Amino acid sequence: MQFIDRVEINVVAGKGGDGIVAFRREKFVPAGGPAGGNGGDGGSVILEATDDLQTLLDLKFEHVFKADNGKRGGRKNMTGARGSDRLIKVPCGTIVINTETEAIVGDLVEPRQQLVVAKGGKGGLGNRFFLSNRNRAPEHSLPGLEGEEFSLRLELKLIAAVGIIGLPNAGKSTLISVLSSARPKVANYPFTTLVPNLGVVAKPSGDGVVFADIPGLIEGAHMGIGLGHDFLRHVERTRLLIHLVDITSEQPLVDYETIQAELNAYGHSLPNKPQILVLNKLDAVDDDYVAEITNQFKQAINIEPILISAVTKQGLDRLLQQVWPQLAELEEAARLEKLDPSKALNPALNPEASSNISDFDLGADNELSGNELNDGSSNRPDHSDHIDQSELENSALENAGL
Repeated sequence: MQFIDRVEINVVAGKGGDGIVAFRREKFVPAGGPAGGNGGDGGSVILEATDDLQTLLDLKFEHVFKADNGKRGGRKNMTGARGSDRLIKVPCGTIVINTETEAIVGDLVEPRQQLVVAKGGKGGLGNRFFLSNRNRAPEHSLPGLEGEEFSLRLELKLIAAVGIIGLPNAGKSTLISVLSSARPKVANYPFTTLVPNLGVVAKPSGDGVVFADIPGLIEGAHMGIGLGHDFLRHVERTRLLIHLVDITSEQPLVDYETIQAELNAYGHSLPNKPQILVLNKLDAVDDDYVAEITNQFKQAINIEPILISAVTKQGLDRLLQQVWPQLAELEEAARLEKLDPSKALNPALNPEASSNISDFDLGADNELSGNELNDGSSNRPDHSDHIDQSELENSALENAGL
């Protein structure tokens, strides 16, 4: 299956149905009052995260997603049917970005988490709404409003607890294949892996932990050289990194420093992400050479690397003994941070506990509202500009019996 981690789509919400002008025409009531119903609201476009998908491939060939329009109102004050929503399934880890403003609309990380990305237009008002003491037979109604329309970019950042990074041909795919049941393509040449591979590694407790084999990074990756930005983006969500270095290369320490420089240059959270340094291909060198390279790392960065051979599985138990306690500490810290609302980076991107539906149009007090999505001007107006205030007041007083 082809791995696609970035697509652009257009989302178009449904138009609200028109309100109508109608009057009661019943036996013995030849001149009844207004009875025109309101139009139904247009359907919305909603994204929903799911564990069943690992790529955005399904969205690559369909670029426009439309919700249904609301139905027009009916006689006898019948409200038109609401338009059906358009539900789009995306992988967990999908970030939604408005292409016009480059604002982050939302971040879908939990299964079944939803995000309304285009709201349906309000249904128009029927003439029954305009009944007042001064106007007993209103003959006007309002059309339904257009739904929101946006151009969005979806970017997938794989959700994995542990990421395996390193230069091309360091043995990352071999390592994930022996640690898990994943079967990535493995060959003795650089850039064999062109897309991230996921594998589930069993903890001593029996629980599974997702590891990600991040395709080989090269010098200049932070500037987008090769597929640098695409690969580095997937590193962001990991809690812990296994930095794999080929001990048989000409300069293992330089290889390590190259990757570190790319992480630092890319920024975001990568420079501070915890790492475990691992020297691979121990089976291909003698003990004296291993001691020499290990000493180089100790002197240069004051770190003693873990020595393994992914091919012979030598040292893998020791590696996992380092991974599990560090990962447990990081997960506990993340859990405590999640419980502290003051540490939330953007409240608008965190759905309330009472609902799993996120909506960017959260009002003027929130950072990400629908207005921000189209650069300061909402394209989902309400009917307030079309309704005479005195008619509203008279209608309200009459309905209250005053």
